[in-house]
Amino acid sequence: MRSFSDYLRSIDDAAFLSLFIARPDLITPVPPDIASLAVRACSAPSLARAIDSLNQWQFQVLEAAGALTEPFTLKSLVALTDKAASGALEHLISVGLIYPSDDGMRLPTQLRDVIGNEPAALGPVSMAKLKLAELDNAPTDAKKVLERLIWGPPRGSVGDIKNPGPGVAWLLERKFLVPLDQRTVILPREVGIYLRGGKTHKENFINPPVLAGTKRDERQVNLAAIANISTVLRWVEELLNFWAEEPADALRAGGLGVRDLKVIANHLGVDESCTAFITELAYLTSLISIDADDRIMPSTKFDIWLMQTPADRWQVLASAWLITSRVSGLVGRAEAKNVAALGPELDRVNASRVRGLTLSILVENQSIAPDATSFIELMNWRAPVRRNSSLQEELSTWTLREAEWLGITGQGAISKYGVGFLNGDDLNLINDDLPKTVDHILIQSDNTAIAPGPLEHEISQQLAIMAEIESRGGATVYRFSEATIRRALDHGKTGDEIKTFLIKTSKTPMPQPLEYLIIDVAKKHGKLRVGNTSSFIRCEDTALISQIMNDKKLEVLALRRIAPEVVICDHDATDAMRILRESGYLPAAESSNGLMLSGPRVNRALTKPRPPRVIGEIEVPSEDSLNTAIRAIRTGEKSSHKQTRLRQVASEALGALPRSTANETMDLVNRFIQEEKSLSIGYADNNGSVTHRIIDPIRVSAGALIARDHATGEVQSFRIPRITGVAPL
Repeated sequence: MRSFSDYLRSIDDAAFLSLFIARPDLITPVPPDIASLAVRACSAPSLARAIDSLNQWQFQVLEAAGALTEPFTLKSLVALTDKAASGALEHLISVGLIYPSDDGMRLPTQLRDVIGNEPAALGPVSMAKLKLAELDNAPTDAKKVLERLIWGPPRGSVGDIKNPGPGVAWLLERKFLVPLDQRTVILPREVGIYLRGGKTHKENFINPPVLAGTKRDERQVNLAAIANISTVLRWVEELLNFWAEEPADALRAGGLGVRDLKVIANHLGVDESCTAFITELAYLTSLISIDADDRIMPSTKFDIWLMQTPADRWQVLASAWLITSRVSGLVGRAEAKNVAALGPELDRVNASRVRGLTLSILVENQSIAPDATSFIELMNWRAPVRRNSSLQEELSTWTLREAEWLGITGQGAISKYGVGFLNGDDLNLINDDLPKTVDHILIQSDNTAIAPGPLEHEISQQLAIMAEIESRGGATVYRFSEATIRRALDHGKTGDEIKTFLIKTSKTPMPQPLEYLIIDVAKKHGKLRVGNTSSFIRCEDTALISQIMNDKKLEVLALRRIAPEVVICDHDATDAMRILRESGYLPAAESSNGLMLSGPRVNRALTKPRPPRVIGEIEVPSEDSLNTAIRAIRTGEKSSHKQTRLRQVASEALGALPRSTANETMDLVNRFIQEEKSLSIGYADNNGSVTHRIIDPIRVSAGALIARDHATGEVQSFRIPRITGVAPL
């Protein structure tokens, strides 16, 4: 057994199972046989993925193995590292990064290229025989040169290789330095290991660093987490209700503009990084869609989401966040000024992997809110910075922050909801632990109302139309204003209906100022009517028409009066209404037949939401899929082995085939058809060259042999005069 293919043929199904769990890319798709599996396992991309899964100690052992000459033994590997290398070696063998052969341990082909030509910052193997003991008596100048090269990099620059100085000259003379070119020398591997005291690394990181942090009370952690869960569900709902009223405009290049991001951040009362995270959650779960007019609006899936239980709604958000390759933390980052929320630039291939690893560390250290520096040290030991390592530290920090926003953690420590979510448990306990909803508000004398807890959904939706949220927390404060009352009237409410709802819902009497505000706005609302010509403005009060014609704030509309009660302009009706409202008027929309357009509006995108793609590593298949893949490979290997044997026999038979005439061939073929034997035949092609075929003869018809060709599996026709010889298998 010398090749990696031979090693794979020698292992049992349990070893295959552990290999495929660690490296699922090897069976995506399932290879036809073990030879194909070995080629895939030895490819540079697959080896790089396998190396990414190693911790710092396992990688140090792999580097030490790369510094040894093949084949090597466990004893030589331990001599370069530590006794604990035996455990790491078992893992490296199980994931196919080292394999045992008849004469010792070997590395798969291309692995040295993946880990680099200078493993552990050691130079190449010397071609000359070295007397390493002479290094103990090296001159002072030579020792100074060696000190700079011991721990790498092993290359150094000299002014002129022909006149390098006494120290370098002494080392070059004894082959302790090797010239690469006129200005560069390199320290051979044997010299580097000798100077390091027979070791490959200055320090062996065998054990992970201990995670430092603050001990948290479990009850307080869960209370903080359930509050965070309640908050994130409210954030998403408020965001989508806001965009249903005032859709945001998507940028031409894709994504949400800075201005719209600030608007929604002000509405939610959170900073822009948190706002970007909330918008990404809605995007990942297809709760928003971008319509044909590039407007960002809630999709119809939002209504379905609202009908689910809080636990189901939260699980939808958390599941999408856990697997996505999109990184909302990039929005607003100084080094990425042009990255927009919902934009196409947020994908990072290692985002999901870092997110999963971060949460697994929290699960292993429950009740601890980790210290940032200590957490990064442990993260770097668990996943040393190598391929696709950009942003790894920032990704970990962002994951901790986002897990807190989601309620997976509370006060920095993993919560019972987070543990249950990661374990795939039933999360109905969220429904029981969330604060109970209330069905009333307390209206204050300053045109505000206090909700002493989370409101029931229908009351919350109604109140959101009539008032703006002023502050959030355990109790939510709503403020009534002229604009919010006008919005309720636009939604088809009458002044009496608004008053009736508030009187019924409030446990405190309605103050007189609020009642007067509702009556006053309702009286003015709809006097002014706006419709489409481009647009017209109609009012039965000619004095009001004269007022807007003379209002300098409305000059931008370029109004033209075509009748005592009608004014037209070139602006769209929506824009005209917005400008009029900004100038203090209360217009209402009007249809082409003169009816006032007011009523409940549910703005939803007509286009189907397109959830973002997930860019990342291959997920581990289920155990059934893994066992099926192993059976398929075993079956393919048997078939390949049989075909190889048949080709060998056929080749030998073909060499021994007599040159027969067409009549002799016909007699032999007829005999073998009756005996139902597989045949090896020589067959001349159109160019006259003879190839060998393995066939199962069926019949002879019209001077041709009808047979199934083993190479293609198809029934083909072979002309008798072209068959040069026949032999049974």
